[in-house]
Amino acid sequence: MIGRLVILLLAANAAWFAWSQGWLRGVGMGPAPTREPERLERQVRPEALQVRPLQEDASGTPASTPARAPAAASADSATGRPAADTAAPAEATASAPGAPAAQAATAPSGGACLQAGVFDEKQVAELRKALARLPEGSWRLDEVQLPGRWMVYVGKLADASAVAAKRAELRALGVDTDRPGAGLEPGLSLGRFANEEGAERALADLGRKGVRTARVVQERRDVPGYRLRLPHADEALRQQARGLRAALGGRELRDCD
Repeated sequence: MIGRLVILLLAANAAWFAWSQGWLRGVGMGPAPTREPERLERQVRPEALQVRPLQEDASGTPASTPARAPAAASADSATGRPAADTAAPAEATASAPGAPAAQAATAPSGGACLQAGVFDEKQVAELRKALARLPEGSWRLDEVQLPGRWMVYVGKLADASAVAAKRAELRALGVDTDRPGAGLEPGLSLGRFANEEGAERALADLGRKGVRTARVVQERRDVPGYRLRLPHADEALRQQARGLRAALGGRELRDCD
């Protein structure tokens, strides 16, 4: 019984193999043909198939715009609107980011910013006359506040001989002196300070050295001042600004803060 079953299985396998290989087509049995030219004969409009190379943008990534073009065309056909109406917003969007870059590329560099000062009211009056020779809009005067200044002062003394004697006395104590300015002559300056507290501390230190006749005075009150700026000083403007040396009163043009 088992032998007959084995023979039947072998016969069935042999029949299936012969069928799958197409050996039984002569008697009308066999699988549907899947080889050429039968497959080519079943193609639908083979002439519509086109092979195109893959396009890449400047960054090396495949461009996606051509792939969307057929979909856009289909949408236009479905809605009945012209293709130009659909493409116009896309073109506007694509060109918008490039506009600022183009403007930045054409903007002038403008040169470096230079400044000088501070000048008081009297000095700035002469400076304005000299600045009038520069191109209009190439300079400006910024108003700033000149802080007051304090001095440790000895004086007023009787005359020049008294000043000389006091200077010698202070030098013996190891104290440096300077001229106090026209408004406080004849006398001696023992130091200038940005605030009264600093001047008082210096006076106390001098007292420990044996100085007894000095006092703190305000040399200058808070007054308005002006700072000259050349915001966009190119090489041509730098050459012209060299003619301002006398009006600048020894101050140098330097990079802006």
